[in-house]
Amino acid sequence: MRMTSSTIRKRWSPERDKATPQHRRAAKAAAAVAAGALALSLTACGGDDKDSTGNPGNTEEAAASNVTLPKLDGTSLEIAAVWTGAEQANFKKVLAEFEKRTGAKVTFVPAQDPIINFIGSKVAGGQPPDVVMLPQPGAIKQAVDRGWAKPIGAEAQKELGENYSQGWQDIGKVGGKQYGVYYKAANKSLIWYNNQVFENAGASEPETWPDLLKTAQTVYDSGVTPFSVGGAEGWTLTDWFENVYLSQAGPEKYDQLAKHEIKWTDPSVKDALTTLGQVWGKPDYVAKGALQTDFPASVTQVFTGGDQPKAAMVAAGDFAQVNIPTNMKIGTDAKVFPFPAVGDNGPVVSGGDAAVILEDSKGSQALATWLASPDAAQIQAKLGGYLSPNKNVPNSAYPNAVQQRIAKALIDAGDDFRFDMSDQAPQAFGGTPGKGEWKILQDFLKNPKDVAGAQAKLEAEAAAAYGG
Repeated sequence: MRMTSSTIRKRWSPERDKATPQHRRAAKAAAAVAAGALALSLTACGGDDKDSTGNPGNTEEAAASNVTLPKLDGTSLEIAAVWTGAEQANFKKVLAEFEKRTGAKVTFVPAQDPIINFIGSKVAGGQPPDVVMLPQPGAIKQAVDRGWAKPIGAEAQKELGENYSQGWQDIGKVGGKQYGVYYKAANKSLIWYNNQVFENAGASEPETWPDLLKTAQTVYDSGVTPFSVGGAEGWTLTDWFENVYLSQAGPEKYDQLAKHEIKWTDPSVKDALTTLGQVWGKPDYVAKGALQTDFPASVTQVFTGGDQPKAAMVAAGDFAQVNIPTNMKIGTDAKVFPFPAVGDNGPVVSGGDAAVILEDSKGSQALATWLASPDAAQIQAKLGGYLSPNKNVPNSAYPNAVQQRIAKALIDAGDDFRFDMSDQAPQAFGGTPGKGEWKILQDFLKNPKDVAGAQAKLEAEAAAAYGG
C-alpha cells in the first residue's frame, strides 16, 4: 500500500533540534530515522525520557481512556495469531484484561505461516476464529477479496480515529473500508549488539555501510564472528534486503518494487544484492548454521556465551528484546544502533500486525475496539518487546529507555514511514515459508555470488504472484 510521504530523512543531530521553526517539521519526521539516534545515547538515558513523546494528551491520565466496552457474559471468542513464546504469553495478558472488563471468554489459537492458508483451512472447515492477527497488508486484502474479512464497526473506528495517525489507519483499509486494526508495530531498521564484545574489540557503532564493514572486521579480528543471521526464517532475510534497498535505491524505487511496477531484474536490485553479498558472502562474517538458525536463536546467541558469544551483532526489530536473556541489561549489556546508511540516508522499515474480524458479532467488534485502545496497548508495552502505533500510549509505559526512544520515534514520525515490502506483496511471494522471496533469499544466503540467478528467480516468482 502506498504511503503518504517519504520515510527517509537526514539523520538526527542535537543541532537539528535547535533549528528554526520552518525546519522543525523535518526534524520531527527525522525521529523515525533516529530510531537509531536513540541508540547513540542509550547509556545516557535516564528518567527524563518518561512521558517525553511530546504529543498532546500523551500522559498516563490521558492514556487511561476507560474505553467503553459492552458486557459480554457468556460470550466465547477465538483469536488466532502466529505468535509464540513470550510474545504469545504477553498478548494473553492483554486478552485476560479484556475478559475481566467484559465477562467474555477469549481463547488464543496458535496459527502457522502462511496464515492465509491457515485461515482458509479454518473457513473451509466451518470454524474460523472470530478475530485473526494478520502480519501483512497483502494478507488483509486477500482475506477481503475472498470474502472472509468483515469491516470494523463504528466503535473500533472511533478508537482508531482518536488514537492513530492517518497512515496507520490507511494500511488497514481495503477499497476505502476499514478492515484492520494495527495493534502492534515494529521498527525493523535496528542492529542489536553485545556491548562487551564491542568494548573488548575496540569497535564503535557504525553510521554508514562502509563503517559497518569496518566494525565487522574489527570484531572479527578480536576473535568473534560479527553477525548472527536467523536464516531458517526467510522473513529475516527480507528485512536485510529491504533496509539495504530502501537506503540505496530510495523511497520511490522502494514503492515501485513493492507494487511490482519495476522488475526484480532492475539494476537497483542487483546493487542491493551485491551490497548484501559484502556481508553474507564474506567468509566467517556470519555465524555458522545460519540456515538452521531461527529468529529467537539468532538473537539469543549474540547475548550468551560470555566474552565469546557465537556472534556480536544481529539485525532485528525492536521486538528482539523478548529474546535477549534477562541477565543482559538493555542499554548497558545489550545495545542497539540504526541500520547503517547504504546511500545518503538511513532506512526505516516498519512492520505490524493487524486485528481482522472474520466472524462479525458484538463480541468480536468489542475485541477489535479493545485492541485499538491505549488501555490494551499499555499492558503489553510494559512487558517489553512490543511497540504500539497508538499515539496515546504513554511513553513511560515502555519498560526501558531504549524502548521509550524507539516508541517516541515511531509516534513522532506520524505518517512518515515505509511498510515492510514483503508484507505488502501477495503472500505467495512475500510471506510463505519455503517459497517465493523467502526461499530465494535463503538460497542467496547460501550462494551470495549468484546475483543474476537470484534476480531471475525473484522476478519469475513475483510475476506469477502479482499476475504478470
